[in-house]
Amino acid sequence: MSEKYTIALYIRLSIEDSKTESLSIHNQRLSLRKHAETLLDTNDYEILEFVDNGYSGTNFERPSVQELLELVRTFKINCIIVKDFSRFGRNSLEVGYFIEQVFPLFKVRFISINDNFDTVGHNGDTGGMEFAFKNLINEYYSIDLSRKSKTAKYAKMKAGEYQSKICRFGYKKGKNNRLEIDGEAAEVVRFIFKMVLEGNSIPQIAQVLYEKNIPTPGEYKTQKGNKGYDISRSGGIWSLSTITRMITDERYIGTYIMRKTVLNEVGGHRYTMRDEKDWIKIPDHHPAIISKEDFEKAQKMRKTIKCEKKKIHLYPLKSKVICGCCNHTMNRIRQKNTAFICKHSSADKTALCYGLEISESELHNLLFDIISKQINILLNKDNVNVTENYNENIQKKINCENSIQECYKNKRRLYEQLLLEEINLETYNKLKSEYDDKINNFKNILSDITLQTELICKEKENETTLVNISNAVLNENGFSQALSDLLIDKVFICPDKKVKIAWKVRGFI
Repeated sequence: MSEKYTIALYIRLSIEDSKTESLSIHNQRLSLRKHAETLLDTNDYEILEFVDNGYSGTNFERPSVQELLELVRTFKINCIIVKDFSRFGRNSLEVGYFIEQVFPLFKVRFISINDNFDTVGHNGDTGGMEFAFKNLINEYYSIDLSRKSKTAKYAKMKAGEYQSKICRFGYKKGKNNRLEIDGEAAEVVRFIFKMVLEGNSIPQIAQVLYEKNIPTPGEYKTQKGNKGYDISRSGGIWSLSTITRMITDERYIGTYIMRKTVLNEVGGHRYTMRDEKDWIKIPDHHPAIISKEDFEKAQKMRKTIKCEKKKIHLYPLKSKVICGCCNHTMNRIRQKNTAFICKHSSADKTALCYGLEISESELHNLLFDIISKQINILLNKDNVNVTENYNENIQKKINCENSIQECYKNKRRLYEQLLLEEINLETYNKLKSEYDDKINNFKNILSDITLQTELICKEKENETTLVNISNAVLNENGFSQALSDLLIDKVFICPDKKVKIAWKVRGFI
C-alpha cells in the first residue's frame, strides 16, 4: 500500500455528454478537486486523475478506468471520487458489484458527489432503492440515446448523406461532408488495379509496392496528420489482405456502401459482418476512381478472391503462431511438411524474419514436451508452504479475535470498578482509552490477516486448478486441440527457432 493517502478523481465524457457544458472535463475536474481538498486535514496525500474522453459508460472497456482498477487491485488507491454514478458507469449491476464487492475488499472509499453517496456512511452497501433507481435511469438513458442515434444515422445512410469519420483510402471529405478523390492516394489505387489487370498476383503486387517505397494506407494517413493508426508493425510492407480488400471494394467505382457491420454490444468495439443483402448500396454516389469495366475485369482476374464455399481448415494453433520479430500472425502453409511461415516480411529481404519458418510437427512436439515436463513438476510440487501459511494465518486470526474479546472483557470489568468506586473517573477514562486503542489496533490487524487469508485461499484454489488441469491432460499422447484451447494463448517464433509461449493459465510455468 502507498505511504500517502491516495485519492483518485475519475472523469468520463462521452460524445453525447460533450454537448452539456456542466459535464465538461474542466467542470468535472473543478468539482472533484474541490471536494477532495475538503476530505482530509493532513497534507500527506496525493491526488491522481483518470480521464476517459469520448467513451460510453455502458461497459468498463475504457483505458483510464482499467488503469484505475489495476491500481486498486495493487492497493495503491485509498479513495475514488466521481461527479455522479453515471460517470463511473451506466451498467447498474457492474457498478453495484464494484461498490459492494471489489472496493471494500481493497479498502477503497467511493464517493459520488451529486448523489450524496459515500461508502463510509453505507457500511458496504450501495444506498438501497434510491441508488438502484438512479442506476437504472442511467442505463435506460444510455439505451434510449443509442436507439435514437441509430435511427437518425440509418435515415442519413438511406439518403446517402452519412459519412463515417474514416474515408476509404483514395478519398477525402470535401464540401458538405461529401466524398471527393484524394489525388495522390487515388493514383496508388489505380496502380494496384493496373497490376491486377496485367496478371500480377497479390504477393507480387505487395513486393512492387514495397520496392517502390509506396506507403501503406495507415502510413499515408499518418503522414497527412491522422494519428489514429498503429503503423509500428507495418515496416512499409503492404498486407495481402489490405490489397485484396481494395481490389474487391465497389466504393472505388462510385458506389455508396454502409451498414456492412453490426456492433456486438452497446458501447463496445467489436463488430460482426452483415450479409451483403442487408448492406445499404447507392450506385454512382460519388466520383469513381476505377471504371466499372476495369473493376469487373479485375474481379475475373481474381476469381479466388471471393469463394462462398471456402473450405475452412481447422488446426490446433489456428491464429496463435506469431512472428517474434514483426508480431504478425504466421501463415500455415499446407505442403508435404506443413509449416508456419512469416509472409509479412516476404517483400523485405533485409528483415530479421525474412524466410522465418518452423514445421508444424516440430512445433507440436516442442510444445507437448514443455507441457509434459511442467505437468510432472506441478503434480510433484510440495504445497506444504501454502498450507502452513494458511494454517498460521487462521491461528493468528483466532488469537486476534480472542485479544479483542479480552479487551472488551477488561472494559466491562473497568466499568464495574468505576461503579464500585474502586477507581476514579480520570483513571477510568485513561484506561478505557487505552483499551479502545488496543481494540482498534487489533481490528486493523484482523482486517489485514483476513485479506491475507483470502489471498492465500485464492493461491490454493489456483494451485488446485493447475493440478486438475495437469490430471486432465495426463492421458494426452501428443499436442492436440484440447491442449491448445486449455493452455496456449500465443506462441511467438523467433530466429534460430527460439519459441516464447504466452500461457492462458496463470502460474502454469
